[in-house]
Amino acid sequence: MPKVIHFEINADDIGRAVHFYREAFSWEVEKWGAELKYWLAKTGADDQPGISGAIMSRFNPKASTINTIEVPSFEEYAKKIRDAGGKQLTDKTNIPGVGDYAYFEDTEGNIFGILQPAAG
Repeated sequence: MPKVIHFEINADDIGRAVHFYREAFSWEVEKWGAELKYWLAKTGADDQPGISGAIMSRFNPKASTINTIEVPSFEEYAKKIRDAGGKQLTDKTNIPGVGDYAYFEDTEGNIFGILQPAAG
């Protein structure tokens, strides 16, 4: 069964959001990639329950917090999502060393991502 593996908090002002989560929760937040407006947020030790995520530039006015769901087959689950009434919002993107990713919208207007991990 696919499960949530990552979250993304959308922000209008990334610096302000990074400061907030560092100060409020002591998260370790570091910029990922030189050109991306994407900051990885480590929310606890790897051996503790829970997931880590990221803070990113808001790409859609509806976007707030986006959960990423790991799937074994991008194409299979993209079709399942569309067949269930969802919409694909972005093209499938290959993130080197991470996998194939895209954003979708559910029937209630909530945005989420799916990720087929890179073969390792």
